[in-house]
Amino acid sequence: MKTQVELGLLYSRSGSYSLISEACRTGALSAIDHINADPAVPLRFVPVERDPRGNIDAYGPLCEEILRDSSARHVIGCVTSWSRKEVIPTLEKAGGTLWYPVPYEGFEASDHVVYTHACPNQHLLPLLGWAFARLGRRGYLTGSNYIWGWEMNRLAREVISGAGGEVLGERYLPLGSVDIGRMIEEIRATRPDFILNNLIGPSQYAFLAAYRRLGEEIAHFRPETCPILSCNLTECELAAIEPAAAEGLVAAGPYFRGATGWPGAQRSFGSSHEAAAWSAVHRLARLLSGHAGATRESLAQLLAHAPGGTEGIDPATHHTELPVLIAQVENGAFAIRERFAARMGDPYLSHGREAAMPAAPRLKVV
Repeated sequence: MKTQVELGLLYSRSGSYSLISEACRTGALSAIDHINADPAVPLRFVPVERDPRGNIDAYGPLCEEILRDSSARHVIGCVTSWSRKEVIPTLEKAGGTLWYPVPYEGFEASDHVVYTHACPNQHLLPLLGWAFARLGRRGYLTGSNYIWGWEMNRLAREVISGAGGEVLGERYLPLGSVDIGRMIEEIRATRPDFILNNLIGPSQYAFLAAYRRLGEEIAHFRPETCPILSCNLTECELAAIEPAAAEGLVAAGPYFRGATGWPGAQRSFGSSHEAAAWSAVHRLARLLSGHAGATRESLAQLLAHAPGGTEGIDPATHHTELPVLIAQVENGAFAIRERFAARMGDPYLSHGREAAMPAAPRLKVV
């Protein structure tokens, strides 16, 4: 007989970032089905789902509702850093844990969050290093006007300046805004080597389409000479973007469809968001299956008692070790351009914040 374990799901199925939410939710539900069907796993997950509908004020109360009205102590959920920070006080009060499967800006290590996607040493630093080696060090920064955009661009300014480069402009849009005209005109005037795109949702889609039109007008703004860089755009959003507008976009991430499989998973996924959510549920299942009473333990206790190690989770910061890939959209799909060695998430950049440069090719005497 399997032990029944309730598991919270907290994803918005509408709003500016609903495509990312759906990808994460798909990964989590797929993992739940896989675990429930596996006779070797001694537990059965029962999802307890709440939908904030893109309303930031609903995340805290709905997380509290999951933890209060069910036996769930673990929640898979949240997309934006804003929503994640909204639920942390509730998790602290109730002794719950959030499993967060979305790339984020770092500089956080909560005792009540496991971060199963990438942070800056796993996405931004390798992406900037790739750009510096191939394009130059003059960048233009865009972002949605909230934590992700602010912090990613703050760190990008520091890295670009430290490498002897220059930030030629920096502009933000409210979440959901498609008023991108001024950004495009500033890019036209400054002629950067690359654009770092930290917009999300419809803002990003509109910007990519407008930039494509600029490239049709002026050759400098085509992907081969001045591409758009992203740390959070994956396959789950490509269908919402004009096909021509996505071509040439360069992205960093731990997984792209068709690449080597996600760590510990002998299967393919639709995107890294889906993979990270799937991985979160499977990691949790293994931790909860380790010994009697595990379902009542805190995250720290689970990691301390885990029979097979800590499931790739750093017990100090609760970040995970991930592959690092750079890919570019080519004919409607991401093609791998560079592979870096897998690395543990380093949220406070304690090992340095310089751009991670691609390894030089090995030379041999002939």
